[in-house]
Amino acid sequence: MVKLRLKRCGRKQRAIYQIVAIDVRSRREGRDLRKVGFYDPIKNQTYLNVPAIRYFLEKGAQPTGTVHDILRKAEFLKEKAS
Repeated sequence: MVKLRLKRCGRKQRAIYQIVAIDVRSRREGRDLRKVGFYDPIKNQTYLNVPAIRYFLEKGAQPTGTVHDILRKAEFLKEKAS
């Protein structure tokens, strides 16, 4: 199973995160299938490769909770109104 999750980069106290598609059996810093964006919590910047994310979601990839929140904040995922 493939997940979209964060991969930590940067130095101490200045972390940035790459959003990657990765096999669930791999560790956090393991080999990713593809980089699909990045998130900088310090500068509050986000870059998303929308076609790549859409491709992996259509193939059945599941975003983690944090990545789901990032996608929802970027209005990539539309929540169903109930």
